Amino acid sequence: MFGSHLSISGGLHNALLDAQKLDMDCVQVFTKNQRQWQVKPLAQDEIDAWFTHRKETGIKSVVSHDSYLINLASPPGADNRAKSIALFREEIERCEALKIPYLVTHPGSHLGEGEEEGLNRIIAALDEVHDATAGCKTVTLLEITAGQGTNLGYRFEHLQHIIQGVREPERLAVCLDTAHLLAAGYDLTSKAGAKAVLDKCDAVVGLDAVRCVHMNDSKVARGSRVDRHEHIGLGHVALDAFAVIVNDAKLKRVPKILETAKEDTPQGKPWDAVNLEVLRGLVKGPKRKK
Repeated sequence: MFGSHLSISGGLHNALLDAQKLDMDCVQVFTKNQRQWQVKPLAQDEIDAWFTHRKETGIKSVVSHDSYLINLASPPGADNRAKSIALFREEIERCEALKIPYLVTHPGSHLGEGEEEGLNRIIAALDEVHDATAGCKTVTLLEITAGQGTNLGYRFEHLQHIIQGVREPERLAVCLDTAHLLAAGYDLTSKAGAKAVLDKCDAVVGLDAVRCVHMNDSKVARGSRVDRHEHIGLGHVALDAFAVIVNDAKLKRVPKILETAKEDTPQGKPWDAVNLEVLRGLVKGPKRKK
């Protein structure tokens, strides 16, 4: 279950076509321009093309990521809070229309108001969005973050607090990110460290709650609290740590998504293809049939 975050330039379905060309098992997409608050409604021909190409490409496992503009921890009454809640609702409704089962989100930033206050604001915002999207099946994946600035979600306990605090916890799950975990201080510098991290995750939120893993190496060292992705094997996350994750039985069928730079290697080969080759080479036992 390896894939990458791919561009929707020229149409959502183009991400599916690119995933097929790169021999991916899954894909992550934005369902809109993630740098804009304004949302153009999905046209029926866009939706039809999406489903046609999902069937033709055989890419059945799809994850979406919401806009980076959204901050569900914004203070009450702030313009950004109302806009964030409205846009997050739109993100869920778009995923629902496209039958995308998972929507990844960064929990939010408390903006100096304190972590507990920020976490409780996120809970209130999610309850509001859930009430407005009653009946939607798309599950929100709270992503572990690097903890940069006032960003929340850099501890498993933050994610646990949010999940346990909302009125509909079944509508939430978890997305891990290897670069973020390392930057937040979790030890992915060795095989033993990675096993301990997964054990900690299992104890706090449960590995069964992990529905997506972002497979990114890190340009920065453990505990730096900075979000900087690197190609697999070229950063501070140990290959042995990646091996632990790709071979964990509970994560076997979980989409593992690259979010690394898209330029080609000096040899002219797509970096996604190179990174996927490295990850697949870490899988023990029978290899995937092409």
